[in-house]
Amino acid sequence: MSTTTEPDRHTGHTVPVATATATASGYRAARTLPLRVELTRQLRRRRTLVMGAVLAVLPFVLVIAFAIGGEPGGGEGGDRINLMDTATASGANFAAVNLFVSAGFLLVIPVALFCGDTVASEAGWSSLRYLLAAPVPRARLLWSKLVVGLGLSLAAMVLLPLVALAVGTAAYGWGPLAIPTGGALDAGTAVQRLVVIVGYVFVSQLVTAGLAFWLSTRTDAPLGAVGGAVGLTIVGNVLDAVTALGHWRDFLPAHWQFAWADALQPTPEYAGMIQGTAVSVTYALVLFALAFRGFARKDIVS
Repeated sequence: MSTTTEPDRHTGHTVPVATATATASGYRAARTLPLRVELTRQLRRRRTLVMGAVLAVLPFVLVIAFAIGGEPGGGEGGDRINLMDTATASGANFAAVNLFVSAGFLLVIPVALFCGDTVASEAGWSSLRYLLAAPVPRARLLWSKLVVGLGLSLAAMVLLPLVALAVGTAAYGWGPLAIPTGGALDAGTAVQRLVVIVGYVFVSQLVTAGLAFWLSTRTDAPLGAVGGAVGLTIVGNVLDAVTALGHWRDFLPAHWQFAWADALQPTPEYAGMIQGTAVSVTYALVLFALAFRGFARKDIVS
């Protein structure tokens, strides 16, 4: 028990007032809603299992497509002129192609889902206020949900190339990664470059994660948060296609989403990836800050 002062409404003089500051024995705010508990809850949800299955099935779909349609062709005389033309050259090439075809849209969906559904779903189930009454501090609740959401997003991005590498190696063999412009990277170097690429793809999707998470704290409708993040990401891609914007496109995260292709060279170039990382992280930090600031002041009624 401690004391504070407040003006007496009759005399106008300040008087001491007792305030209760004691907390329950053993209560520690940092121990509420542990990450393992939140992770277990999210892993058991059907949408997590469905999204994992979709990403794991994609490589098999592409293998079947190539088996039916034949190996991807190139220019005249079979010259390979883009990454897609090298898809069946080796397992490493197949994994790179899977990232290429999914980075622009498919990988946006799990990020928006895991980060946009997390808080809004609790509000939709009317369980959010009960979590806070547990009591779980608001910042702690958001931190746990954000870390788990980003962790599941990263897991989704790792799952796809891993499955693709295994499927591609079984279908096309283990070998060097053929570069469309000529030359090749030995298998060991190719795997290292793929790790760098996955890391960059994850960082480039932080903007979508930030949008989804911020919207999740603003609405009780999970579909609105997820759909809003996906929609705004698509708008960014559309704006990047407007060449009349000139250098203004450099400030769009979508402008740098395929900068990782520069890593698939005998001598990798990282300038574009560094610029893309700076743009993405800047936007993401602002959006995460807005989410925490707005949620701290929000009247929770659901």
